[in-house]
Amino acid sequence: MSGDGVVPGPDGRARCPWGLSTEDYVAYHDAEWGRPVHGDDALFERLCLEAFQSGLSWITILRRREGFRAAFASFRIASVAQFGEGDRERLLADPGIIRNRAKIDATLANARVLDAWSPGELEALIWSYAPDPAKRPAPRTTADVPAVTDESTALAKTLKKRGIRFVGPTTAYALMQACGLVNDHLAGCAFRTA
Repeated sequence: MSGDGVVPGPDGRARCPWGLSTEDYVAYHDAEWGRPVHGDDALFERLCLEAFQSGLSWITILRRREGFRAAFASFRIASVAQFGEGDRERLLADPGIIRNRAKIDATLANARVLDAWSPGELEALIWSYAPDPAKRPAPRTTADVPAVTDESTALAKTLKKRGIRFVGPTTAYALMQACGLVNDHLAGCAFRTA
């Protein structure tokens, strides 16, 4: 990341610089990124999308999100856990998603693992790794935003130990950012406290 601080948008409101590069990013930055996400299915969706993003730009995933939702039964864990070989082949042929065999297989396997968990267990596990916000000063520039933290490393390790595939410390940190476990909106960003 560069050392850029907040940048005024076309509406005059200060934003994190990445949040101004496309209209899709503006909407995502302003309304979703860093906002608390709760519920096992909603967190499963974010976990899957972050895994699909690995090695790609987030805009690629963001622009295909509706395709992903359609292909993966709105990321309802119980539904995806029932997907069989025919569904797998359908997913591998679906141009509306990223057709990466390893990522698709991980999504299906993860749904089966999570389907055996108690309701709320995924949410409780993920949120148990949220760091104390009082101990995390607001980043002033994009250079102050880490890619990995001790918490994301521990979360990834626990998820892997519990049978969840395709999640490393960087993916876990991106999940933490996207789901509001950490607030990495820059100091001065109009959407930091919104």
